Amino acid sequence: TNMGWTKLFSSIFILFAVSLLVFYWFIPMKTIEFGAKSQNSNFNMNDSVKGNIQFYDNLRYSSPRISYNIYDCPLQKVYNMERAIEVISNETILEFYSVDSNEEISITCDSKNKIKEGLFIAGEGGPTNITKTGRFNVISHGDILLIKKTLCQRPNVETHELLHALGFDHSNNKENIMYNISKCSQEIGEDTIRLIDELYSTPSYFDLSFEDISAVMHGRYLDLNVSIMNKGLKDSKESTIIVYADKKIIKEIDLDSMKIGSGRLITLSNIWVSKISIKELELFINSSFNEIEKENNKIILEIKKIKK
Repeated sequence: TNMGWTKLFSSIFILFAVSLLVFYWFIPMKTIEFGAKSQNSNFNMNDSVKGNIQFYDNLRYSSPRISYNIYDCPLQKVYNMERAIEVISNETILEFYSVDSNEEISITCDSKNKIKEGLFIAGEGGPTNITKTGRFNVISHGDILLIKKTLCQRPNVETHELLHALGFDHSNNKENIMYNISKCSQEIGEDTIRLIDELYSTPSYFDLSFEDISAVMHGRYLDLNVSIMNKGLKDSKESTIIVYADKKIIKEIDLDSMKIGSGRLITLSNIWVSKISIKELELFINSSFNEIEKENNKIILEIKKIKK
């Protein structure tokens, strides 16, 4: 009868409408790519404090408080080394403190003469473990070997080697204490003192930063690839990445602690987004701890192109 056909057609129409709705909500209709809207600010040391006086640019220890240990040295060499440490402490913002183990600068002595290129070697020093973070080259350990007894009233040999351990290279200026042949009238260069104070003016915090990111939406599903790096001066704490779609939170990602200079790649697929049309994505590293820079904790992405 007509009533039966009407019910049949009504059922088919309802089923068809529901199918279209499900298809519309859950089946990808188009692919949308997102690109960065704003770039992270880049860190640049002032060019005036550079000048190839270090082994590498922006070379420093994690903290301006640097530990040291003097191993089995004669009393006179211990005294001179401690005077050299006092000289650098008085001239710069650095502080040094003695420890019995796990020191950042290890100081040893040798009574045997060493000759290199026809010259007696007074001592040897330098960083032995360096981590590149992108902002700094961070020294985690340095060594000093004291050999020849200093003949000056001031601890020039020990100061020379301590500056090596702090990352400073030889100078071409014969009156500079970092010249490769020592004499008692040499002085610490003003550029060395300025650079130390400039480098260590940055606080010893970690610094999480977005390095690379790609985002593609397939219909209502978001695929996300995010790389993050700790560019700071210490290991980071646990934090959270929050993903926003047009200011609405769609995902929170736990981020474990990261060592300095280390990175992490996070890949997520099929993140459900309820809104029909997304104009902007925002990713934010939510950290309650101090960082060198907070601006690089956020990145905004906007639609780059649409593939039909």
